Amino acid sequence: MSDIENRVMELEIKNVHQEDTIEQLNQIIIKHQTSIDNLVRQMEQLQSKLSNLQQSNSKDTPEPPPPHY
Repeated sequence: MSDIENRVMELEIKNVHQEDTIEQLNQIIIKHQTSIDNLVRQMEQLQSKLSNLQQSNSKDTPEPPPPHY
């Protein structure tokens, strides 16, 4: 093979490796985004529950005064 053919083949091999690496990184990013979305949804649910608890506590009974009163 000529020098040019060797260089083209090396470049093609590098290109294939880079495409594989990019695809692997893309899959990792997709998994991370899914995890982030799930965590955001859980956090919103917890915030809603906390807000509901705070509202129900404030409506039911007033908070007692601190012990030093």
